Amino acid sequence: MTPEEFVQVLKRYGVELSIKQQEQFAKYFYLLIEWNQKINLTAITEEKEVYLKHFFDSLLPIFLGEFLDKNLSTLLDVGAGAGFPSIPMKILLPNLNVSIIDSLSKRIKFLKELEKQLNLKKVFFHHGRAEDFGQDLKFRAKYDFVTARAVARLNVLSELTLPFVKKGGYFTALKASKAIKEVEEAKAAIALFGAQIVDIKEYQLPAVGDSRFLIIIKKCKETPNKYPRKAGIPNKKPIAI
Repeated sequence: MTPEEFVQVLKRYGVELSIKQQEQFAKYFYLLIEWNQKINLTAITEEKEVYLKHFFDSLLPIFLGEFLDKNLSTLLDVGAGAGFPSIPMKILLPNLNVSIIDSLSKRIKFLKELEKQLNLKKVFFHHGRAEDFGQDLKFRAKYDFVTARAVARLNVLSELTLPFVKKGGYFTALKASKAIKEVEEAKAAIALFGAQIVDIKEYQLPAVGDSRFLIIIKKCKETPNKYPRKAGIPNKKPIAI
C-alpha cells in the first residue's frame, strides 16, 4: 500500500486525510526507519508494508470497532512498541487523549521524539510494567478505551489491560490468525476480570489478504483488587480455562 493508496483506502472508510495528516504519516515512516537502525522497533521496513501492516492495520479499531460512534475520549495503549496502534489513531483523531505504557525506555525515547516531530498534543508516556501501573489508583479504571497489539496471548493480555478500563469502557485486542483459539483460552479470565467479549471482527488486509481479528471486550464490572498480579506472574501463571 503506497501512501497514495493509503489515502484512497481511508476515503472509502469515509475519512479524508488532511495534508497535515498525510505529512505526519510520512514523517512517522521516516523516523521509524531512521530509529530502527539504532534500536529494534520493527522487522517491517518497506514503505508499502509499513503503510499497510502498521499504519492501516492500526486504524481498524476505529473503523471496525465503531470507535467513532462510542464517543470515547481517553485511550491507553499497553505495550505500544513503536506506537502501534495508538499513534496512527492519534493522528487520525487529534483530540484523542492518549497514554502509552511500555517497559523499554529506548522505545519511550523514540515515542517522545515522534510526539515532538509530529507536533502531537495530549500524549502521555509511562515507562514501566503494566502489572505495576494496573495497581496504581492514578491509572486503574481510568480509561474509556484500552488497546494492545502483538503483546501477549489473550488470557495474559486481559489481566494486563482490563484493570485500566472504566466500567462501560472497552478493551480491543488486535490479533492475527490464532485469535479464535486464544479467545477460547481466555473466556474464563475475561469473566474473572469483570468483562465480556461483545464482538469478534475478522478482516483481510487489502492486496495481501492476510487475516486479522479485532477482539472487542466490554468492561461490565470492576476488576477484583488482586489483579493484575505482580510483574511476570500473569505470563508465568495465566488464568486457566
